[in-house]
Amino acid sequence: MNKQELKTKQELLRKRLIQLIYSGHTGHTGGDLSVLNVLTVLYNRVLNVDPRQPKMPQRDRFVLSKGHCAEALYCVLCDKGFISESELEAYGKDYAHLGGHPTVDIPGVEINTGALGHGLSAGVGMALGAKLSGEGWKTWVVMGDGEQAEGSIYEAAMAANKYHLDHLVAIIDRNGLQISGSTEDVMPLESIRDRWTAFGWDVMEMNGDSIDEIVDTMDSIDFTNGRPHLIISHTTKGLGVSFMENVAKWHHGVPSEEQYKQAMKEIKERIGQ
Repeated sequence: MNKQELKTKQELLRKRLIQLIYSGHTGHTGGDLSVLNVLTVLYNRVLNVDPRQPKMPQRDRFVLSKGHCAEALYCVLCDKGFISESELEAYGKDYAHLGGHPTVDIPGVEINTGALGHGLSAGVGMALGAKLSGEGWKTWVVMGDGEQAEGSIYEAAMAANKYHLDHLVAIIDRNGLQISGSTEDVMPLESIRDRWTAFGWDVMEMNGDSIDEIVDTMDSIDFTNGRPHLIISHTTKGLGVSFMENVAKWHHGVPSEEQYKQAMKEIKERIGQ
């Protein structure tokens, strides 16, 4: 997809995401919305994946380490054809297949996630496996910024540098808020760039609210430089819904009927519906 097509796609997916959370009566709405643009670009432009062959050997691997934002991933997987619309509609209902965190019995999901701090370690293992096997597929891992307080992430960071995993890309969804408030109040993270550079990673920063910047940044990655790659994706928690943006309580929350109608109105106006 080109940039304009991706901009339209992100709004359609945002609309479907709000509908899903409202009908399912559950969801990590703020973080879903902040990471949705990155997922939109990954699955519609970057990742080599095929819903007809979800386990094809040469597929790129994707790990949503911030697994509590499963709703955004489910909407993207459904849009790509990995899961059915009827399965998506059942989210939040009794005996639904799709749970609050991604699991490997869902086509397109590589590993169970939700226990924060583990996704990058799994991604390092996948990337190392590709390197040892002489395979060319890539591994992408999306982490939360609050998740950066987990020490296991930095063990994985050191290992990725040691083994020169230049086919590994980690992305931090840097929206600045976690369930209990500002990341800098809960556990200061800055300077993220300096820390990851010191670990030997190739560090980039981008405006994760901008499709243009996401595309340009991902297109610029040098997969031959011998270093793992980190993208600090500066985003807005609750992006695209005015009353949710940069409000910590929307880390987890379901809109009321009135709020749902307002969110739909804002998104539809941008789409032109």
